[in-house]
Amino acid sequence: MARYVEIHPVDPQQRLVDKVAEHVRNGEVIAFPTDSGYAIGCSLANKEGLDRIRAIRQVGDRHHFTLLCHDFAQLGQLVIVGNSEFRLIKSLTPGPYTFILKGTKDVPRMTLNPKKHTVGVRIPDHRITQAILAAVGEAMLSSSLILPGEEDPMTDGWEVNDTLGHLVDVVVEGPCGTDGPTTVVDFVKAKIARHGAGSVEGIRL
Repeated sequence: MARYVEIHPVDPQQRLVDKVAEHVRNGEVIAFPTDSGYAIGCSLANKEGLDRIRAIRQVGDRHHFTLLCHDFAQLGQLVIVGNSEFRLIKSLTPGPYTFILKGTKDVPRMTLNPKKHTVGVRIPDHRITQAILAAVGEAMLSSSLILPGEEDPMTDGWEVNDTLGHLVDVVVEGPCGTDGPTTVVDFVKAKIARHGAGSVEGIRL
């Protein structure tokens, strides 16, 4: 069964955060709260972790994974950002938005959409997630924790542990956003690919 770790939502305990980050760096898969429900993630170049997440989510190789970034500087190393994209992303982050962009050479090929070479990136507005990202020291590969047949991500750590504790290595308990998955802004196709927790008011593509 997964290790169940309760982290304070306002003042995350560094000792616990460091332990979770260590599990990520050691190749393990974690479930954790974000500003748009629970997510499931692993280290950036973790092929086994990627396959495990695909199996849990029951998605194919064209599924857009999301690279969770600590800040804009980290995001800018992973995707190609033009001036207009830069301004919009800066205005919406941190927050419940995922942006689809062309990946750079720093992104593992297995993470990119095989045909379009695109990837999702986002900067979450969530203290626990941000603390884990800072401790890991690099972006994390992630996906919203939406069970097969469902439309919204899971929102309760105890339920995640009961349902998926045998499939993941760590479950982080903490409050999360409950307004649904992120809003997905696809810059490559110049459209809102999914209406979610983030407002689309004022977005021009």
